[in-house]
Amino acid sequence: MQVTIVGLPGSGKTTVFNALTGGHAETGGFSGGRAAPNVGVVKVPDERLDRLAELFHPRKTVPADVTYVDVALPAGAAREGTIAADVLAQIRNADALLHVARAFEAGGTEAPDAWRDVAELDTEFTVADLDVIEKRLEKLRTSGRHGTPAEREANAQEEELLARLEPDLSRGQPLRALNLSEEDERRLRGYRFLTQKPALVVLSIDEGRLPQAAALEADGRARYAQADSDVVALAGKIEAELAELSSEDAALFMEDLGISEPSRGRVIRLTYALLGLFSFFTAGEDECRAWTLKRGATAVDAAGTIHSDLARGFIRAEVISYPDLIACGTTAEARKRGLLRSEGKSYEVRDGDVIEVLFNVAR
Repeated sequence: MQVTIVGLPGSGKTTVFNALTGGHAETGGFSGGRAAPNVGVVKVPDERLDRLAELFHPRKTVPADVTYVDVALPAGAAREGTIAADVLAQIRNADALLHVARAFEAGGTEAPDAWRDVAELDTEFTVADLDVIEKRLEKLRTSGRHGTPAEREANAQEEELLARLEPDLSRGQPLRALNLSEEDERRLRGYRFLTQKPALVVLSIDEGRLPQAAALEADGRARYAQADSDVVALAGKIEAELAELSSEDAALFMEDLGISEPSRGRVIRLTYALLGLFSFFTAGEDECRAWTLKRGATAVDAAGTIHSDLARGFIRAEVISYPDLIACGTTAEARKRGLLRSEGKSYEVRDGDVIEVLFNVAR
């Protein structure tokens, strides 16, 4: 999963990147000139995986991971409509957006207006999506009339869909808010539209506003009431310092500041929720591992996530819920109690399922 961090220069987005990844990327460096994005891979914290490792004592424990990409936006780009095509292409690669907006006072700058800043960048993304649609419609209305009957029919369906979306985008409605059907989503997948991506707005606050964090989030959700979106308030500098501390020192620091948990875990959970993702596990003496899957996925989808050979040769999956396995202590005891189930291809995998796939070896 790739989450791209966006925000106007000075929003604190690179500080947020450092807080989430434990990185040391230079802050304030994108206000002039060009820069490559910062990239960091974060292991997804999951106490269930830790507990399974205690149970099985595997040779290897492998958490799921999230890749964060902090994209460089030149100063004034959004206001001037000059975000370069290659930067927009970097953002299009994201599965979800982390949209950072400044909600802290900064000496020598204008007073913060986080939702004005969010609206400015949202407008830029809307214009970029409209540009893609307009160019594609122009092509479909000319060369799209040629080809085989099947090609002409597919082009006509694509033209109808894009023409239907264009007026809503022109009015400033993001694609994520349009209740698209599964078929529409499938047809649009290749475009990687910016306004179609789930968005987590991060209100970048300072230590002094920590007591107001919950109220800021509630107000933000009321303001930004869009589908596939959420709001979180995060004190980036404090969280970046926490990322540098040992778990014991971090716990003391958080207690003093009234922070219940580091932002890393919370942001990942919110992003998983926006994307409709969850974790299932494989567990044994060789390896305990967390895997990421989309809600509604089946046992054969889970098998394919582990390895394509398992999906091709799928026979059945032996499944037990995480709480049942912990209560039993061993898979043998779970089998004895009748809690280890055999499920077929169509079984809908649930969050926390521990799965072993039985399959035929391809010859």
